[in-house]
Amino acid sequence: MRFSQLCADARLGRVELSGDAEVRRVAMDSRRVQDGDCFVAVRGTATDGHRYIASAVAAGCTAVVCEDPTAVPPGIARAVVADTRRAAGPLAQAVLGWPCRKVRTVGVTGTNGKTTFTYLLRHVLNAAGRKCALLGTIIYDTIARKLPAGTTTPSPVDLAEMMAEAVQAGAACLVMEVSSHALDQHRTDGIELDVAVFTNLTGDHLDYHGTMESYLAAKRRLFESLPAAAAAVLNRDDPHADAVAAATAARKLWYGLSPAAEVCARIESIDATGSRFGLRHGGREVPVRTSLIGRHNVVNCVAAAAAATALGLELEAIAGALGEVGCVPGRLERVAVAAPFDVLVDYAHTDDALQNVLSALLPIKKGRLILVFGCGGDRDRSKRPRMARVAESAADHIIVTSDNPRSEDPMAIIQEIMTGFSERGRQRVLIQPDRRQAIAAALQAASDGDIVLIAGKGHENYQSIGGRRIHFDDVETAEELLRAGKIWYNSSP
Repeated sequence: MRFSQLCADARLGRVELSGDAEVRRVAMDSRRVQDGDCFVAVRGTATDGHRYIASAVAAGCTAVVCEDPTAVPPGIARAVVADTRRAAGPLAQAVLGWPCRKVRTVGVTGTNGKTTFTYLLRHVLNAAGRKCALLGTIIYDTIARKLPAGTTTPSPVDLAEMMAEAVQAGAACLVMEVSSHALDQHRTDGIELDVAVFTNLTGDHLDYHGTMESYLAAKRRLFESLPAAAAAVLNRDDPHADAVAAATAARKLWYGLSPAAEVCARIESIDATGSRFGLRHGGREVPVRTSLIGRHNVVNCVAAAAAATALGLELEAIAGALGEVGCVPGRLERVAVAAPFDVLVDYAHTDDALQNVLSALLPIKKGRLILVFGCGGDRDRSKRPRMARVAESAADHIIVTSDNPRSEDPMAIIQEIMTGFSERGRQRVLIQPDRRQAIAAALQAASDGDIVLIAGKGHENYQSIGGRRIHFDDVETAEELLRAGKIWYNSSP
């Protein structure tokens, strides 16, 4: 493709174009540039891509998209734009023939529930015979291959290339998680969604966004660019959904537990084996029996049902597929080693997510609820005492430990968490900064009929400590300790 044609196809707005060349790919990282690439020089928070234009040219790039042309060597085609970050996505899609237009694409954003939603919807679509790729927090599954996810939402170039790979592999649909960071950084610009889904908004990432207003504004961006023919699937139970709805011209489909929602659920029962509810839409109700536990997971099921409805699936097919879904990795995942008590691992790392999970477990516990949790370092500090208050309100025994302390002192994080406990609540708290020892202490404290919840890291298989990533997996650790055979001491003889 000629560089001039690429810039025209990407609809970049006002462009100062100088020279022309044949281009094969788009790159944003000079270390990944190949012969014939177009290099997009993006200004980041840590570095400026304009500093690496010479390196990109040396690696074989034939064209550069930039904001400042002074670093572009003579003889190299260039396009000067106002914002290269906004240009990168459309360029990456255009050079590959707009793969986002060749699949039905669903993007989901919100504080909690995104990962479970994507797993549910992918299963429903696959069960209906629509091959579905998935890009999210846990995995990038293009159908052609599965890769561990590096970030919830990849770079614009990686997104476009994985979409193209999914199309080549025969995908009919693609469902992706869209983080607020990605929206703020324009990583999904250029992707034309068929369906955008809003789950909820609660306090998180304020270390990045600063205020809830800025956080909400980032989430709204996913909906602002939707065409009228697309669908905005919105949570009727969330107070921020109206503000999201006001941002879009797309047709709106409301879901939730509220009977006012177009797609809603009538909960029949929730117990240790799963949830039963009636799925309602269009004046009809069909029964659903899922192994997923908790009201929040019923809402996740209804969100997936609403998105599937927007894509044209029938209610009976949706309900049947939801009943077949197994555990989502790291989301109330049961540790599969026999013990006289239950051990569950969950990704809950916000106060709202922790409240949802604890609320799901309280009605089904036969003994005590033992909680292990911590808070990540270099992240929103305001949620630390809030998570303590949630823990105190529901758990019988609490072990506060390290999550991913990153560059912070683990004990300093723990002390901030402890400020959220009342004087009486602190009597039920054990501090153990070593996460493995904390899990061991929880298992040792457990008796017949208890539930041990290990919260915060879910599917993650590492801990980030002092700038290093070390292998650590909550499920694996609990399994190892339980298989040691003599980990519990309080069970009945």
